Amino acid sequence: MTAAPAPDPNIPDLPDLPDLPDFPDLPDLHALPRAEFAFPGPLRDRLVAAILDGSKTSTTGLVADYEHDGDPLPRPGHREVVVDSSGRPVAVIEVTQVRVVPLAEVDLAHAVDEGEGHTSVAEWRADHERFWHGEEMRAAMGDPEFTVDDATPAVLERFRVVTVLPGTAG
Repeated sequence: MTAAPAPDPNIPDLPDLPDLPDFPDLPDLHALPRAEFAFPGPLRDRLVAAILDGSKTSTTGLVADYEHDGDPLPRPGHREVVVDSSGRPVAVIEVTQVRVVPLAEVDLAHAVDEGEGHTSVAEWRADHERFWHGEEMRAAMGDPEFTVDDATPAVLERFRVVTVLPGTAG
């Protein structure tokens, strides 16, 4: 297994994972930030399952969300601990590619590789707009009128699973 790159001081770590057991083969696991896909609940559970079964190898974020949270954009080589809806660590992923494009330029390969069963960009876009225009996202953004359009900068991220953590069903 390849060792993780040294932590970048320009990438702040997310909160510690206090209930994370020790994994001797992954000594740097405690230092990795969390990867939280969607909000806790059924959608996150489906996304985590898709990561674990290998059908999800890409994800989409919004530049506005990163800016709102004060987080830097992901970059290749960056590793994170994927957590499920209960906050339990289930896998370590590594970013392999990042592109920032207007939402209108998301391609079919990216949409399909999100592992959510979309067969067209239009279907993918409608599903993601429901999420981005949803109550939880608007609350997280602190803007009850938050919306996206064709020009909204999207962060298209590809990743690979480095390891599925022991005790994880998948």
